[in-house]
Amino acid sequence: MTEKELASTLLMLVGGKQNIVAVEHCMTRLRFNLKDSSQADTQKILNIQGIISVVDKGGQYQIVIGNTVKDVYKEFIKLGDFQNNEISDEKKGIVNKILDTISGIFIPIVPALAGAGMLKALLALLTMLKVVAPDSQTYQFLNFMGDSVFYFMPIIIAASASKKFHVNQFVAMGIGAILMHPTFMNMIAVAKESQTGLGIFGLPVSLVSYSSSVIPIILAIWFMSYVEPITDRYMPKSIRIFMTPLITMLVVGIATLVAIGPLGNICGQLLGDAIGMLNHYVSWLVPLLVGTFTPLMVMTGMHYGLIPIGINLLATTGFDTVAGPGMMVSNIAQGGASLAVAFRCKNTEIKSLAASAGISAVCGITEPAMYGISLRFKKPLIAAMIGGGAAGLFIGIMGVGRYAQVSPGLFALPSFLGEKGISNLIYAIIGCAIAFIVSFIISFILGIDEPKEDVKLNEQKEIKLDDEEIFAPLKGQVISLDKVNDSVFSSGSLGKGMAIIPSEGKIYAPADGTISAFFETGHAIGVTSKHGAEILIHVGIDTVNLKGKYFYPKVKQNEQVKKGELLLEFDLNKMKEEGYDCTTMIIVTNSQQYTSVQPVKIDEADKNKELMILTI
Repeated sequence: MTEKELASTLLMLVGGKQNIVAVEHCMTRLRFNLKDSSQADTQKILNIQGIISVVDKGGQYQIVIGNTVKDVYKEFIKLGDFQNNEISDEKKGIVNKILDTISGIFIPIVPALAGAGMLKALLALLTMLKVVAPDSQTYQFLNFMGDSVFYFMPIIIAASASKKFHVNQFVAMGIGAILMHPTFMNMIAVAKESQTGLGIFGLPVSLVSYSSSVIPIILAIWFMSYVEPITDRYMPKSIRIFMTPLITMLVVGIATLVAIGPLGNICGQLLGDAIGMLNHYVSWLVPLLVGTFTPLMVMTGMHYGLIPIGINLLATTGFDTVAGPGMMVSNIAQGGASLAVAFRCKNTEIKSLAASAGISAVCGITEPAMYGISLRFKKPLIAAMIGGGAAGLFIGIMGVGRYAQVSPGLFALPSFLGEKGISNLIYAIIGCAIAFIVSFIISFILGIDEPKEDVKLNEQKEIKLDDEEIFAPLKGQVISLDKVNDSVFSSGSLGKGMAIIPSEGKIYAPADGTISAFFETGHAIGVTSKHGAEILIHVGIDTVNLKGKYFYPKVKQNEQVKKGELLLEFDLNKMKEEGYDCTTMIIVTNSQQYTSVQPVKIDEADKNKELMILTI
């Protein structure tokens, strides 16, 4: 399917727009907050080619797609016309809320951090190869270009945090700019040199530089999320537009300079000191744990907690030994385990998936390998954890760390060039080799319990239904499904059925049953018959774009209906005038075991005109 076709199919299979509270995406997953996750047809979603896995936990329904998720998400937003894409917190526990907040702040800024980090790594490589001299202007330009994102970190994080805490983005960036203003930076430098203090309205201001800091600005925007709405609530509407930002910047700005900023700075320093102590006494422990358990942390979302730790270490010490090295060898270990499956497996579909997922994991994106191979067959997961742990132990003993924030994969190796010289990079390369070789060998030896070649992955269990008569839901000319000008339907991927070119704009119930789904846009109806047939009636092609225009529902979701009862009216002529193909599809979505769906003429006295006989 194209991204648009996949988005359209997923929109139907998760229960339609009316079942979606919000939707967003991360690197490889569409993440839904559904009103009722039981309405989502997980098995049918898993049967779609290109879908890797489905995860339903922590109040989120997640569909793992892989590297094309961003394109699918764009089409999904267009089709559903979603305005608020923020996942609700109401179903999340406290741990999930914290992790979701951290991920929501840092995931959007990762590309900027990765770009700047790779620029610094490239500069280190060019300097080592003597292509660029350290005293040249070229070096100075590339150096400050690479440093810029990290130097102005408070402003960048403020912009991202504002969306997570639901405050004005530009006022939040203004708070970050207060911490980075050259005058403030100069006042701190002068006060330190003269050994004097700073104060505002008699309140002491700590002599702290917030360049490259992380925690202070997050706490500041969190505080702002309380100040701004309270101010807005009690401010008269006539002056709210300028008084609310004024009071917000004044209160949050002063509070940040006096208390919140220094507190955040202390937290950052304590975190750095704790990691430093671990590195001094048990340097092997953290990389060993991260290298071993990263796959499990990714499953639960706990790996997002490592990202700010790594960034904070880079900000305070310039050297990250926690997030980057351990996650890098873990990812490469997963790649090795998946590629071993690709080499040994005979099933062509699994072999293809394992090969592509393995390459993706080695490059730093592990969800396809984890959900498509490791978790499905278990043994590759064991191999990846052993390989990641062995490599983590090695790089921990050797004190390997990275100098820049880069996606943890093979392409992150240049970020290990820095003050420790070439040895740090060499040890990092050896660690990657250990991770890949150990996991590959173990995974190859263990193998997997692969299905037979003729059994499709994630194949749905056999559905047994009695023979059932399902009446055509509208008048018109019957055509075969493969003649429909939409590959989602004509391919039969949604199930067997037929299509009708309508002669009037009325949809009747095709059987006695329940309205299991009624799309908010009115263009599609789901009916579950009393014998268990799941019938989808889809009016027209791309008519979801009408957003309910020309559709007039006569029943509601979960309502009991009788065969021949009027369900929906639509303005056939108006839709044609706007250029829409009004061909209506009738799909039995659980028709895997039916051998045919045939239209048969019946008595003219029956208003439905056509009858479909479903034969198992």
